[in-house]
Amino acid sequence: MFETWGRIIFRRRGLVLVAAVLAVVAAAAWGTGVFGRLQSAGGFTPSNSQSELEATLASSAFGRNADDVVVLYKSRNLSVHSPAYRIAVTSSLARLPRSRVESVATYWSTGSPQFVSSNGRLTFAVLELTGGSDAARISSFDAIQDSLAVPGLTVQAGGQIPTEAVTNKAVNSDISRAEAFSLPVMLILLLMIFGSLAAASLPIAIGITGIIGSFAALRLLTLATPVSIYSINITTILGLGLAIDYGLFVVSRFREELHRQPTVEDALARTVATAGRTVAVSGVTVAMALASLLLFPEVFLRSMGYGGVLTVLVDMLAALTLLPALLAILGPRVNALRVRRLVQRQNTAESGGWYRLAHSVMRRPVAYAAVIVVALLALGTPFLHVSWGGSDARDLPAGAEVRQVAQTLTADFPGNASAPIESLVRFAGPVAGSPVRQAALAGYVQDLRHVPGVTGAQLTGLRGDIARVDLSYRPDPLSAEARQIVGRVRAVPAPSDARAYVGGQTAQLVDELSSLSATVPWMAMVMAAATFVLLFLAFGSVVLPIKAIVMNLLSLAATFGVIVWIFQEGHLSGLLQFTPTGTIEPTMPILMLAIIFGLSTDYEVFLLSRIRESYDITGDNAEAVASGLQRTGGIITSAALLLVIVIGSFSASGITFIKLLGVGMIVALIVDASIVRVMLVPATMRLLGRANWWAPGPLRRVYARYGIRETTNERGLGQDPAGLAGANAGVAGRAAAAGPARR
Repeated sequence: MFETWGRIIFRRRGLVLVAAVLAVVAAAAWGTGVFGRLQSAGGFTPSNSQSELEATLASSAFGRNADDVVVLYKSRNLSVHSPAYRIAVTSSLARLPRSRVESVATYWSTGSPQFVSSNGRLTFAVLELTGGSDAARISSFDAIQDSLAVPGLTVQAGGQIPTEAVTNKAVNSDISRAEAFSLPVMLILLLMIFGSLAAASLPIAIGITGIIGSFAALRLLTLATPVSIYSINITTILGLGLAIDYGLFVVSRFREELHRQPTVEDALARTVATAGRTVAVSGVTVAMALASLLLFPEVFLRSMGYGGVLTVLVDMLAALTLLPALLAILGPRVNALRVRRLVQRQNTAESGGWYRLAHSVMRRPVAYAAVIVVALLALGTPFLHVSWGGSDARDLPAGAEVRQVAQTLTADFPGNASAPIESLVRFAGPVAGSPVRQAALAGYVQDLRHVPGVTGAQLTGLRGDIARVDLSYRPDPLSAEARQIVGRVRAVPAPSDARAYVGGQTAQLVDELSSLSATVPWMAMVMAAATFVLLFLAFGSVVLPIKAIVMNLLSLAATFGVIVWIFQEGHLSGLLQFTPTGTIEPTMPILMLAIIFGLSTDYEVFLLSRIRESYDITGDNAEAVASGLQRTGGIITSAALLLVIVIGSFSASGITFIKLLGVGMIVALIVDASIVRVMLVPATMRLLGRANWWAPGPLRRVYARYGIRETTNERGLGQDPAGLAGANAGVAGRAAAAGPARR
């Protein structure tokens, strides 16, 4: 099938190239509009959770949460109770255009002591902005931002909308930095790898196509579901990284086949039949790993799953259509514009550094395997002490104004003014006019005041049959202590004819952690099952898929341990420029699990495809492992290095959890490409010997019928692969004797 596809691409190369270019141009024109359609905040709370229901009921009863902008005022010598302070602030707010500001709440309009700091010199105003969407409200904020200044007072703006504006700017900056830095550096590295500008430019072309296609895929996705702004970072990493991986693998194989096959068409057909097949298996495997994110009810993770799957499919499609068409047109000119002399023996399987490394490892497989496994498990031990927490303003740079406002509100104002625990009580009928319900509500509020950890409970809203009670407490809103208080509040019985819903920032984190812990096992099962099935269909063994899953888990364990050591415990925080909070945002390891598991399997497929190809010819397990590593070791490490370059720019992000994702993936790639694939895999395959290729009889028949094979005459399991050695060696010898491929 793949060989036939390669010949079709060769014969229709002009048409395929024109169609691909038109598709890329259309995707570029349409896809770049995705930035204005992404969801800037939220998406972490599971739908139908208690906190989500509370937020929905509160919005329907009391209107949209009006905390769009929090304007913080500070005076060095005036008290908030001073008439001069009041006149300065209220007159400034009165001048704000009504077309941009829907409502304003201050200490002087509400009389609430929560608006006054403990020293009496700070206060804040809460603005509700006009606009039917976050983008429209950001536009309203931009229009009034310069009008918030008050002579004689220090004024800072924070709250949801300014935070979203800062986040959007940071994400766009990350994307621009990634493209500006990574593409030139990758071109230089590819020139060093390939030795010619023509060959080096092809993976870059596929990478750019992957980015453009990922933007178009995301915008298409926004038509059907909310998509997080942070998905841009993920799709850029995957879109560029996987495209480079696939481009590197396919171009390398094509250059190799040019010296084996009699014509360019044969070289391309063989390339697509081998490398193209590997790309297809890898792409589907990575897509299935990312599709496991769709099991989660959180919009953030689901949008990452949708966007990731679409991006992988775009890359795979480009690698199987546009790239073969470009190779067909170039032919031997793929080696044009050389920057160094090409070494024709670079792909020889019986020599080279990777070949010698593999044999060195396989001479002492127990020692290598034991040391590596112990080292990886040791790196993973900090993860045993992980402490989960949410995302807050500390994820932004220390100098960000919105972060300073949030920290001041938490430190200097009583009662968690910016993050109370909210209890929404819904009665069977109106509360007003019903002495029984009023007494029941008063009793409920009194019970809440006696909950351990609660420092105050105040009725803040009453409309019809719904009452809202805000609870203050001392711990950090995202701390384990605060989450325990939420549990105690939820345990307080609601009034007899009512139902209570406990929400707020802390309750949202409680519900998020509960949802994630319930879904992660199912995610792991889906990834493991998909990986097992696809690798079995690709290689006809039940041992290799299990081994691949174990290798991936070891890489993940080491990565998660390093992440906890750095971001939870605070090591290297000065170098990486972030503020440690003592916790890890729980969605990030889950996202990393999907991405890293997929990429690790990607490299495993690259390696095993060449090992299996050699094993089918020689029947010698050790020689096949050494030959396969020689042919792919450089490609895997080069692909990992190129992806590290892409991710490196994101590790410099000003948003801590994006930095965490970037650093984590860099660690995973280094561990996987330099230790697991090139040393631990050869060691374990040497220990397993011929058992690597074992499958029970019924599954052998399944593979014989449904296996994803390189060629139609490939022999299945149960037949002696060495029996093919003579014939295949003869074919290889004749192809080599034919010399370089001709057009």
